[in-house]
Amino acid sequence: MLKNWNPSEIPSSEELKIRLKKSRNKLYELQMKIKAHKLPVLVLFEGWGASGKGSTIGKVIKNIDPRFFKVATMSASTEEELRKPFLYRYMKQIPESGKFTFLDSGWMDETVKDVLMNDLADEAYDKRIDSIKRFERQLTDNGYLVVKFFMHIEEEEQTARMEHLLSDKDTKWRVSKSDKWQNEHYKKCAKVFDQYLRDTNLPTSPWYLIDAKNAKWAELQVMETLVSGIEVALQNSTHSVPLLQNIFPLVKMPKLGEVELGGKFIPDEEYKKELDELQDKLKDLHNRLYRKRVPVIITYEGWDAAGKGGNIKRITGALDPRGFEVHPIASPEPHEKARHYLWRFWTRLPKDGHVAIFDRTWYGRVMVERLEGFCSENDWKRAYNEINEFEKELSDWGAVIIKFWVHIDKETQLQRFTDRQNNPEKQWKITDEDWRNREKWDLYEEAIDEMLQKTSTTYAPWHILESVDKKYARIKALKIIIEELEKVLN
Repeated sequence: MLKNWNPSEIPSSEELKIRLKKSRNKLYELQMKIKAHKLPVLVLFEGWGASGKGSTIGKVIKNIDPRFFKVATMSASTEEELRKPFLYRYMKQIPESGKFTFLDSGWMDETVKDVLMNDLADEAYDKRIDSIKRFERQLTDNGYLVVKFFMHIEEEEQTARMEHLLSDKDTKWRVSKSDKWQNEHYKKCAKVFDQYLRDTNLPTSPWYLIDAKNAKWAELQVMETLVSGIEVALQNSTHSVPLLQNIFPLVKMPKLGEVELGGKFIPDEEYKKELDELQDKLKDLHNRLYRKRVPVIITYEGWDAAGKGGNIKRITGALDPRGFEVHPIASPEPHEKARHYLWRFWTRLPKDGHVAIFDRTWYGRVMVERLEGFCSENDWKRAYNEINEFEKELSDWGAVIIKFWVHIDKETQLQRFTDRQNNPEKQWKITDEDWRNREKWDLYEEAIDEMLQKTSTTYAPWHILESVDKKYARIKALKIIIEELEKVLN
C-alpha cells in the first residue's frame, strides 16, 4: 500500500476552508444520529512518529459532544496487560453503543514494533494477523464501525519535524526513543508497515492512508472519510451479516437424550476418600500452574438445579484463594449490554498462572438469549463461530479451557425444585424464572444439543457431567480438571 501510494493534490486554501467547515458541521450533526441508532464508532490512528496523530485527533473531537467520546493513548503494556492475551487491552477500550472511541496508536503499532525488534516472525506473525483480522471482523459483524487511519509522511519531513520539536525544551519530550529509532531506520520500518497494512486491509475495516504533510489537508481527509463511513454505516445498520462456515476442528458430542444417567453414582465413603485425594492433587497442580504462568479457564453451564454451585465449591476448596476467582454471570449490566456481548468476558479473564471459573458463560448467547429473543436470529447463529474464535484466541494465548455441561433429567429437576420450594432455608434458590425455563425444557434441549455439536472443539471440548448423583459429578469434574492440567504441566 505504501509502496504504490500516490497522494492526491492538496486543494487550495479556500477550498480547504470550505470543505473543512462543511465536514465539521456534518460530523456535529451525525453524532446525534449515532446516539439514536446506537452505532459504536472505533477510530484507530496509526502512523509515523511526528505525523500529527495527536493533533489531528484533537481537531476531530472539537466537533463532538465530550459526553459521547473517549480518547485513549495506547502506550506500552502494563505488567497486568502483559499477563493477558494480546487483544485484551484493546477489547477493553471498545466504545459503548452510540459513542466514539479514538485510539492514538493500537494493535498495529504494537505488532510492527514486535516485528522490528525481532520478537514476532513467521508463524507467530501470521497467528497475530489472524487474531487481529478476527477481532476487527467480529466488531464490524456486531454493528461497530471501525475506521483505521495511517498518517503518512516522507523521511525528510519526519526528520525536519523531529528536529523542530527537539529544538524547543517545551516540545522535545514529544519525541520518544522509538520515534528516533524509527527515523534512523525509516526504510526498514516502511517495509514492515507496508506488509502489515496489506495483510489487514479488510473490506469491512479498510485502511485509509492520510497524506499528513499539511495539517489542514490531513484533518480534511480524516473528517471527510469519517463522515462518509458513518453515513454508510447508518444506512447499513439493519442489514444481516453473512454467516461464516466453521473452520475449527470439532469433537463429536452425543445429544443429551443419548447420555446415560442411570447407574452414575458413588457411595459416601468412596466419595469422601476420592474427594480428599483429588483435592490434594489439584492443590499441588495449582501451585505448579502458578510457577509456569499457565492460565486456566473453567466454565460451567447446565440445567437449573443440576448442582453447578456445589461442583464449583469442591473445585475451589482445593485452590489457593489468592490464585482463583469465580465469576457468577447474570443478566448483563447496562454498560455491558451496550458493548459487544463478549466484552464482559474478555474483561474477566485471569492473569497467567491464575484460574477463572465462570458460573454461566458466553454460551448464554446461543441459549437464553436465543430462546428469549434477546438477540436476533442472525446474532445467535453467528455466535457459534465467534465463540469458537474467542476460545481459539484463549487457547493460542496458552490457556487451558475446560467446559462442563452439568446434566440431569427432567424428573430430577422437578424433584429438586420441589424440595427447594418446600424448604424455607433453600427457597432463595428457586425463582419464578426457573419454573418458566422448565416449561421450555424441550426448546432448551434442542438449543443445547446444537451448541454442543458446534462448539466442542479440539482445543476447548465440552465435558458432560452426569449429576443425578451430585457426588458423582463432583468427582468426575475433579478428575477431568486434573487430567487436563497434567497434560500441560508434565
